[in-house]
Amino acid sequence: MSRGRITTENPEFIKLFRTLCGGKYQTWQVWSDFIYMTAAAISNRVDNTHFDEREEQYLNIISKYTKTEAEIFPKMYAELVKAMEISTEQDFLGNLYMQLELGNHWKGQFFTPYSICKCMSGINTKNLVERIETDGYITVNDPSCGAGATLIAFANSVNNELYHKKSNLNWQNHILFTAQDIDTVTGLMCYIQLSLMGCAGYVKIADSLLYPMVSNDDLTYYWFTPMYFSRVWQYRRIFHGLDNLMFSSKKSKPKDIKTKKEPSPPEYNVKLTEVKAGQLALF
Repeated sequence: MSRGRITTENPEFIKLFRTLCGGKYQTWQVWSDFIYMTAAAISNRVDNTHFDEREEQYLNIISKYTKTEAEIFPKMYAELVKAMEISTEQDFLGNLYMQLELGNHWKGQFFTPYSICKCMSGINTKNLVERIETDGYITVNDPSCGAGATLIAFANSVNNELYHKKSNLNWQNHILFTAQDIDTVTGLMCYIQLSLMGCAGYVKIADSLLYPMVSNDDLTYYWFTPMYFSRVWQYRRIFHGLDNLMFSSKKSKPKDIKTKKEPSPPEYNVKLTEVKAGQLALF
């Protein structure tokens, strides 16, 4: 993980983005299309359970654009990856979201500045190495994650603590990230950034007060990061005896999510890890 300087500017991304805006497409539409297609492309590499419906939605979105226009989206994704490779010490998508004035003021969307998230995470990571060594892993949860700035800052703080203590532990193998947001676009922004950072975990798109993460939950609105499917985390779920936490598609279905209605899938074989070992809640 990069410890480079914090960077919030990416003129090339904005230049590419604005070539699609105006005329046929509104700014919000282009942004939400980019976010969903990026999230679906990441998810469909690892999560076969949701592949069909997310692939169908991806194809429906991209079909609106001409071939020349469609070629801009992977270039935007490349700029996103490049920015996070330069430094993970930033909320890249969240900063762009606010910079482009895409926040929904009727929902009260205003993302906490990364510097504040960094300060908050620093408080929560004290003695973390000892806690990981004792419990084997910890879980960090943000029930109103936005673009994921708090979780990103937490990951960076943990990495820095391990580095300064000269620990051989790899934070990616010992921290489970769980997040939830009522807004589909911002929740998927969090999912994308956690995925690119190599965080193991999942994001649920739903109201965390009405539809919190529970046993026997509906997985339709869950987005699992690629790292969650790694061999390390597969073994960890088995060794901690968590495979009995089978989640069903029949319970706790959010009714207020403004997204394409998806068909009711069969019982899922994806299992979620219980939030218990050294749990931290970030707000």
